[in-house]
Order: sequence, then structure tokens, then C-alpha cells
Amino acid sequence: MSNQIAKVTWKGDRQFSGKTATGYDVLMDGGSAVDGHRIAPGPMELILQGLAGCSSVDVVTILQKKKLDLKACEVEIQATRSQQIPAVFAQINLHFIISGQGISGKAVNQAVSLSVDKYCSVAKMLSDGGVVVSHSFEIKPTC
Repeated sequence: MSNQIAKVTWKGDRQFSGKTATGYDVLMDGGSAVDGHRIAPGPMELILQGLAGCSSVDVVTILQKKKLDLKACEVEIQATRSQQIPAVFAQINLHFIISGQGISGKAVNQAVSLSVDKYCSVAKMLSDGGVVVSHSFEIKPTC
């Protein structure tokens, strides 16, 4: 087990500056997206980005190890939150859009499934907490 030390500092209003364990700065805004006063993503948005980023690393790595002609990997994230406080995520779908030549659906399905269901730490943490994390994909051939 490894220890990580991170830090979050209040900057006023509902803005916070985070410093990751590796020294990167992250600005967060807990204000309402409805009021238009946000200057940065909210903490729950960053969780979705972390999930998609974690899983994308796995998917790209797996497809590259298969020596496939991968040109791009994007993830569209759809999430549903509980109506009750705390408004936790109830369901999240990661839709992978893979671009490249000669990439089979079987290879992409295997890579996405391995990532979301086995390797991605963020997906594991969320699913163990009761969040239904699903996935889908499409392949866009490139010229």
C-alpha cells in the first residue's frame, strides 16, 4: 500500500486549489453550474474525467500492445446522479470512440471490458461503492 499526500486550499467563494501528490495544480469550483459563476470544473466532474482518463490509458495501452493502427481514442461520459443528498453517481456509461484502420470490434470490446471491469482503479472504486459503471464503443475507420 502506498501513501499519497495531496492538498486542497480554499481560495474564496466556492473555489478551491488542489495540489496533487505529484505536484500538479488543479482548480475546482463548487459553485452551481446554473448560476454561471463557476470558473473551474466541480469535484464530481473531475471524478468523471478521472474515470474516463484511467480507463482510456488502459484501452490505448491494450490496443497498442496488439499492434493495431490506433489513431484516436475519445470517451463520451454519461452519468446519472441520485436526487437525494449526497447526490452520488448512480450510473455511469463510458462510450469509447476508437479511430484507426483495421481495428476489429472484438479487439476493442476486449480492451474496453478489461479496462472497465478489471484494470481501471477508478472504475473498481466506483463500482465497489454501488455505482453501475457500463461501457459501449464504436469504431470510426480512418483513411
